[in-house]
Amino acid sequence: MPATHHSSSAPPTPSPKPAAGAPPPAAVNSTSLGRIPVLDVRPMVLQGRRPAKAVVGETFEVTATVFREGHEAVAANVVLKDPEGRRRPFIPMRELAPGTDRWGATVCADATGRWTYTVEAWGDPVTTWRRHAHIKIPAGTDTELVLEEGALLHERAAAEVPEPDRRAVLLAAVDALRDERRPTATRLAAALTPEVDAVLARHPLREPVTTGDPMPLLVERERALYGSW
Repeated sequence: MPATHHSSSAPPTPSPKPAAGAPPPAAVNSTSLGRIPVLDVRPMVLQGRRPAKAVVGETFEVTATVFREGHEAVAANVVLKDPEGRRRPFIPMRELAPGTDRWGATVCADATGRWTYTVEAWGDPVTTWRRHAHIKIPAGTDTELVLEEGALLHERAAAEVPEPDRRAVLLAAVDALRDERRPTATRLAAALTPEVDAVLARHPLREPVTTGDPMPLLVERERALYGSW
């Protein structure tokens, strides 16, 4: 059965419980104020002076408040670092409820030891462009300018994709966006396919990026959660 967790600052959703008896590391600030603030990261135990606690293979939710002034799109992800300091592939976060600025992701550690988890918040220029394109293209406003902006964004995103086949998907969208022989709607649709979405989900164009403070996580064997503290 899954373990039940408790902490002094537990959010409404289940989260890892504080580790007892662990030497407290230096205090960690729960707020990172960049161009895109990362606030109130959970789970957080005693302002980060104690690690949250989980067991190997257990999933738990990391949440944070992420927002940006203005109308440009924002997104976030969680990065786990294992006890050897190796950065694991980032885990995309989702907005838990529209308009709340509260984001969350389910994460899992696969080995015992002292881990950290960090929330990264970032501007999402491709999503911002899509919002504008859905308004301007049907209205016939700045059509070529909007399509070229999209081509440039997808070209930049493609440059960061290491896999040739995935990079080719984005470059095909770039070619379509610039192909004036095609109908305008067809050019736009080429950048909105599920294939393009899948590549951008794996390799998003992120700018700028605000990195939150790393939060300590102690991962133990399952039996540790049931012992006396």
